[in-house]
Amino acid sequence: MFRRKGYSVAETGGNGPDGGVDLVLKRDGETFFVQCKQWRAYKVGVGVVRELYGVMSAKGATGGFVVTSGEFTRDAIAFADGRNIELIAGDRLSALIVAAKSARATPAAPQSAAVKVSPVPKVMEPEKASPACPRCGGPMVRRVARQGANAGRSFWGCADFPKCRGIVPIDR
Repeated sequence: MFRRKGYSVAETGGNGPDGGVDLVLKRDGETFFVQCKQWRAYKVGVGVVRELYGVMSAKGATGGFVVTSGEFTRDAIAFADGRNIELIAGDRLSALIVAAKSARATPAAPQSAAVKVSPVPKVMEPEKASPACPRCGGPMVRRVARQGANAGRSFWGCADFPKCRGIVPIDR
């Protein structure tokens, strides 16, 4: 969804500590942070929104998004109001996912020259399309790790390596 809106997207969190930021978005020289929360039975409270706001302030981000599969408390909604933080709750998230899937299934309309949008699923077929580099926005090529814990596994690596070292894992 963020790529469709013209942002370059870099994942920061993974399975470890993320410092309150799961995605870093960039567009038109501005930086936005995204914090994702999966809640099955609970509402996301004001603490999560305050934490994102603090990280935005400390790192100079223009704005942010908190995305959840659940809902937000009234206090969280009130705190976000007027602070350039957009809250995306589960019902809206579901609608955005459906829209992104249907848009991917239909041919794309011609893009404006001002905004280059590259919708990219995380896992793609080889030789068909590659994701945009999360660091520089350029094309990526399929590579195979030669050493380390991921030796023998495929991943997307920036075509501009070694100048840019952006990577995107290929989930199996």
